[in-house]
Amino acid sequence: MQVRAANMVRAGESLMKLVADLKQYLILNDFHSVNEAITNNSQLFRATQIECDKKLMKLRDEMAMDLYDLEEEYYTSIFK
Repeated sequence: MQVRAANMVRAGESLMKLVADLKQYLILNDFHSVNEAITNNSQLFRATQIECDKKLMKLRDEMAMDLYDLEEEYYTSIFK
């Protein structure tokens, strides 16, 4: 009876090891999911980059207009 129980325990441990190996293989070799995640992140980062570029260009234009106004005020001022 003890031999049979020991065999069952060994078989259970072997199955658990096999399941763990299968999970590890799936995680390490699931290229489709990895590529999909990379593509999604890439699209997200590109959208963020475009948004930041638009904000920076708007800020640049506003600063250029303010600088022009300040220069005009300075050069036409009688208190130079």
